[in-house]
Amino acid sequence: MNIISLGAGVQSSTMALMAAHGEITPMPDAAIFADTQAEPEAVYEWLDWLKKQLPFPVIRVSKGNLQRETLRQRTSKKGRNYYKLYVPSYGENGPMPRKCTTDFKLVPLYAHLRQWRPVTIWIGISLDEAYRMKEPFRKWVINRYPLVDLRIRRSDCLLWMERAGYPKPPRSACIFCPYHSDQEWRDLPSSEFAQAVEFERQLPAGEFLHRKRVPLDQVDFSTDEDRGQLNMFNNECEGMCGV
Repeated sequence: MNIISLGAGVQSSTMALMAAHGEITPMPDAAIFADTQAEPEAVYEWLDWLKKQLPFPVIRVSKGNLQRETLRQRTSKKGRNYYKLYVPSYGENGPMPRKCTTDFKLVPLYAHLRQWRPVTIWIGISLDEAYRMKEPFRKWVINRYPLVDLRIRRSDCLLWMERAGYPKPPRSACIFCPYHSDQEWRDLPSSEFAQAVEFERQLPAGEFLHRKRVPLDQVDFSTDEDRGQLNMFNNECEGMCGV
């Protein structure tokens, strides 16, 4: 079985459409979108459009609502209340460990893939992000990186989409992802930015969504990335988000 890991961003969408055009072979058996239930509305709208363009099925899997599960208070066997902070919010000692990709992307994806093992997963990492390539999450999986094999960069994906007459895909990342650049925070629709602000407000005290460690609605969103600030998203991603 050949299965596309579909993040519904630029690279994975281009890869899926290239396969539909016969430019990457063999024809995939399916594409799987692991839904955190916390993506921007633009991503869900794009996914609905993309499904109509592909000759193979797009399967949506989910472990649940990332926002709700992050904010759900739990009680230990000793009676201590605690939260499972899946997202890498910024605390006193820097960002928390990133658990959202593994638990809400990889786990539901592999749970569905198990019925088809062994299986080859196509992952939409492009040549300019080849450092994000990872070993498979399970031994019965082979990771394939068609865009790297073809030496295609993200910019090439956008050009391919334009030449094929397709619209530009959105960037796939949760609304409240702490690895958003300042530009991405600014680009969020006001309703989704408000949702991120409310999400942050409900995090445990001392946890923030921006590296400046101030409330999101008080951040001065000047473009640090334009002045050389590292975008931490790419370095930390398991190749399942933003592609």
